[in-house]
Formats: sequence, C-alpha cells, structure tokens
Amino acid sequence: MTTSKPTIGLALGGGAARGWAHIGVIRALEEAGVKPDLVCGTSIGALVGAAYATGELDHFERWVVKLGVREVIRLLDLSLSGGLLKGHRLVRFFRQTFEDRHIESLPLPFGAVATSLASGAEVWLREGSVVEAVRASIALPALFTPANRDGDLLVDGGLVNPVPITLAKAMGAEIVIAVDLNSDLLGRHFRNDQQSDLPEVAESTSPELLRKLRDGFGQLLPARSAVSPAPSLLEVVATALNIMQVRITRSRMAGDPADVVITPRLAHVSLMEFHRGQEAIDAGRRAVASILPVLRDLHLVSSTEQNP
Repeated sequence: MTTSKPTIGLALGGGAARGWAHIGVIRALEEAGVKPDLVCGTSIGALVGAAYATGELDHFERWVVKLGVREVIRLLDLSLSGGLLKGHRLVRFFRQTFEDRHIESLPLPFGAVATSLASGAEVWLREGSVVEAVRASIALPALFTPANRDGDLLVDGGLVNPVPITLAKAMGAEIVIAVDLNSDLLGRHFRNDQQSDLPEVAESTSPELLRKLRDGFGQLLPARSAVSPAPSLLEVVATALNIMQVRITRSRMAGDPADVVITPRLAHVSLMEFHRGQEAIDAGRRAVASILPVLRDLHLVSSTEQNP
C-alpha cells in the first residue's frame, strides 16, 4: 500500500531586511529534501517567495549577497506624501532585472498578502502581475506609499496576516511550513551606539539627501555623532509595527497553527539593513538545521539526512 505525498505549503512571513533569511530557509529545506508544492508570502516574504516561484531564486540570491548600502540608497525615491518612499524606482528596477510574469502562469503556485487601506480587509493576491502583487504586499505604512490595485489602496499585508498560514491552507497545503521572522523582536533595545562604518557612502551623498536619509533612515545611515540622543523616526515606526506584528502573529498562529514553524534569530538586524544579506541567509540555514527533528517526525526528511 502506498501513500501519496502530502501537499507542502511554505508561508514566508514579513520582517523587512530580516526577510533575506527566507533564502537560507528555502536552500536548507531543499538540501534536506523538502520541496514545497506552493509558496505564499507577506511583505518581504512575498518578494522572496515570488523569486522562488518564478524560478529566479539563484539570480535573486546573487543580487542580495552583493547588495550594499550604496545600492540600497540608489533604490530610494523620496516622497512628500503617503510614505517616505514612492516605490517607483524599486518597481522599475525589478521589472528591468527580473522577468515579470502573471501569477497564474508560474511553475510554482504563489500568493501574496496585502491589506486594504479603506476597509482593513486582508487581500489575497493570486492573479495578475507578480511585481505589482509584491509591490502591494511590501507597502509598509509610513515607509512606502500605498499601491493602487483597481481603485483599492493596498498596504503591507503584515498589518493583518504577518505569517500567511491561512493563505497557504486555502491554496491547498496539507502541511504548512511557516517562517516567522519576528519571534525574538520584543524586548530589544533601541541602539544608541550608531557609528558610521561607511564613510565613503556619506561622503558621496549630497548633503540634502543625506540629511533626509538620516532623518528617516537613522538605522541605515548612522549619524556622525557617536551617540544618538533619540531613536530615529523610522526606528520608532518600525518598533511599533514590530510589536503589532508579533502580537497579531501569536494570536493568529494560536488559532490556526502551522505544522512546522521556523524562527531565524535576527532581532539585531534593523528594518533597512538590506546590505546584511549573507548574514540573514546564514541565519535562515541555521534555523532549518534546528528543526530537522520536527521534519523527520513528519516524515518530510529521512532519518539519515544530514544537517544542511
């Protein structure tokens, strides 16, 4: 008597720059013999999930590992309303660098979560442009301006569903592997030892842009002062959103738990530190190694499988 393989869904949570850990999680799972049948994501999880679903993860990982502070700055287009960033430059970059396809045509089923700014409803994006779906899912309030989808303004899905277990199940997953990037965030302190170890970036940036960046992105471009008297605007907003997302995640996972929860430890990586890609990827790999016994208990990996 043979039993069919269960449908495995991968639910990738939000967490801004910590989201590069998803790449390490996917790599380690595949090396352990676990290949998801579908993937969905919230915010940065939608971005990495889209790269995986389109078959672009190799290309995407190479870009992430090479990403430096200077490259992050080049992707920023400051806005005077709706959010600190318009997001147009980021969308244009992804359209030029990676192939934009329709979600319905992807080789791996994919979905993204966003939030309707008008109604507060959770919105599942399962069709249309991959890039536009990701743009809506990553529209973190106060950071990115909302995305317009058929007249509905959409913002970051983390406001309602930080780790989209429910979407994975709705897409047909019988076993859900969830990645929670925010499990160790509560209790972290504001960093007051921000010293710039990237003087060449500061010196090559126009004074006005540098001032604006430091006003909003204090974690990315530390002030010249050795001690910051107060957290930046962005850090206050990010910490408030972190608290909200941790509480929502705990509540939703208590009512609708995943079969496996992977929790990379990355509380020390701040919202905009996208240049720490390799560090986050490595943390994702370590997190998978720590839950291999759970995967074995679910018969997803062989008992003889070595740690990734």
